Amino acid sequence: MKLFLYHIPEEVPDDTTPDCAIAIDVLRATSTMAAALNAGVEAIQVFSDIDELIQVSETWPNDKRLRAGERGGAKVEGCELGNSPLDHSPERSGGKRLFMSTTNGTRCLKRIEHVPMVITAALITRRAVVEFLIKHNPAIVWVVGSGWEGTYSLEDTVCAGAIIDGILKATGQSLPELAGNDAAIAAVSLYLQWQHQLLTLIHYASHGQRLLRLNNEIDLQYCAQLDVLDIVPIQQSAGLLAL
Repeated sequence: MKLFLYHIPEEVPDDTTPDCAIAIDVLRATSTMAAALNAGVEAIQVFSDIDELIQVSETWPNDKRLRAGERGGAKVEGCELGNSPLDHSPERSGGKRLFMSTTNGTRCLKRIEHVPMVITAALITRRAVVEFLIKHNPAIVWVVGSGWEGTYSLEDTVCAGAIIDGILKATGQSLPELAGNDAAIAAVSLYLQWQHQLLTLIHYASHGQRLLRLNNEIDLQYCAQLDVLDIVPIQQSAGLLAL
């Protein structure tokens, strides 16, 4: 297995396809997706365009759908939910389909939806993702950060580093054997430096600062946790995620 890290979707190569691709958006799309599936949503349908989300979701009964839209960290008008993992509970989300569009995370998923195996990852699902990769052992893996509107993000990179470090510890491989590019090695270094201060790092991150200005400290606390959900969201068909 070789893991290649791309900090933002725009870095992903156009001329090749890996065996597996992992979308990461710690703040907050992939954290929210995991929390929603853990709360019992039957599937998550992702959209880049809010208007398309509204149009498609209208074909579902009101009591069987939830619409989650976020732009710039704030909830989009016309959607019941924004992009918080704490929005989801079995009472609210159980048995429903989540129609979701966010600033960065859903755009990342759309960029890699052609890959044969697509999963999402967050700090809260790190251990489950490591176990999934070891079980399936794809030869070439792209780990793709969502970033923020085309720029690098600390929280996605530290999550990638946590995943790579977890595989190293579980398999006994060396970093040169596992890392496919320099970015993967740098991500592990970032994680090892901050592994005991993940919330502090997320506070320092530009998107963490953005969410703090929107009074979302509680979301940062949730998303900074490591290994709290034992699930891996998997793409079932283009743009559709389930367990």
